[in-house]
Amino acid sequence: MDTLYEILNTFRKNKLRTALTGFAVAWGIFMLIVLLGAGNGLINATKANFEERTINFVKIWPGWTSMPYQGFKHGRQIRFELDDLDYLKQQFPDIITTIIPQVSVWNRTVSVGTNYSSVTVLGEYPEKAIIDGYTISQGKGRFINQHDLNEKRKVAILHPQIADVLFPNQDPLGQYVKIDHILFQVVGIHDPVGGQESQWIIVPFTTAREVFNTGPWVRQIAMIVENLSTEEDGKKFNENLRKAIAQKKQFDHTDNSAIWIWNRLQNYLETQMIFRVLSIAIWIIGLFTLISGIVGVSNIMLISVKERTKEFGIRKAIGASPASILKVVVLESVIITAVFGYIGMFLGIAVTEGINAMMEAQQSGGGDMQMFTNPTVDLGIAISATLTLVIAGTLAGFFPARNAVRIKPVTALAAK
Repeated sequence: MDTLYEILNTFRKNKLRTALTGFAVAWGIFMLIVLLGAGNGLINATKANFEERTINFVKIWPGWTSMPYQGFKHGRQIRFELDDLDYLKQQFPDIITTIIPQVSVWNRTVSVGTNYSSVTVLGEYPEKAIIDGYTISQGKGRFINQHDLNEKRKVAILHPQIADVLFPNQDPLGQYVKIDHILFQVVGIHDPVGGQESQWIIVPFTTAREVFNTGPWVRQIAMIVENLSTEEDGKKFNENLRKAIAQKKQFDHTDNSAIWIWNRLQNYLETQMIFRVLSIAIWIIGLFTLISGIVGVSNIMLISVKERTKEFGIRKAIGASPASILKVVVLESVIITAVFGYIGMFLGIAVTEGINAMMEAQQSGGGDMQMFTNPTVDLGIAISATLTLVIAGTLAGFFPARNAVRIKPVTALAAK
């Protein structure tokens, strides 16, 4: 108790020095936790966005040529047809496991009584739910099935926002909507999917082609792929896919405007690499922040010990042992670093948990791509970082104090 009282008395006499030492410790821990939390939030959000959908899939869209090719002028529109699906499946039998088309009809009016909205109608296959992560919650109906396709049923899947506009305070399931004066029965309300437009209505592919007379063309081709495990595999498949389509559609395979390819697996692998680098960078920045706190503590403790050299000489002269003097200095370092270290840890955790709560509240409505998810740090990491700083602070006080107490009392008393 006498030692503790002495240490507290020293703190009271040197309030500014104690406060600066404590701030350096708390700031180092606080910034480390906040930086790690921010990095985890970005990484977790990216993983969550990819987990909503199938990762190993590729989409292609037709475009317009930007260069002439074998007598064809530039600016020629490329179109996809249903036989292109069989062609691609034959070209890549070991890679493409599922391939489906899509048609779309833009700027259509959907109405129920006096309620109406402008929408885009998508003609889809059942596999679209797997590829793009469409889910139907219990009690909200179902997605398109094979019977809908075979029988060309006039059924529709609505986005929740469209359902609220057309059927305010009503259950839309089983009811009918008019799309350009053609009745479609609502069989499902899909859950919001990150990044998906709310102004889409999904109908069976075969129904859309017949009802809206879309012709032989398809707007998009989506495929599930396998045996692609690296970025290089993804790039090579994209290149070979473009060459195969270029051969059939007669355009230069280096013309990137002729078709557009989105390889989600390749994007995912590239993103994983980016976030691995980001994670390492955050750790490096955080550790340097922590080191700066350690350096700050070391400098202040060094100054503190130097200022008290004469005091140590007096203590030794009246019979105090070097161990008792060393104990006081080391305990001062432990108390400062432990108390302020845990203050910094508490504030860092509080900030990351607060941000997490705000993000969860913002994302509870769904529908948007998640940009920040669970920006928190494992408690074990936070405690380990704090203990590291406590140990470093202890050593920062121990070594200069050990050198000081080794000085002879006469030399210490003569020190300025």
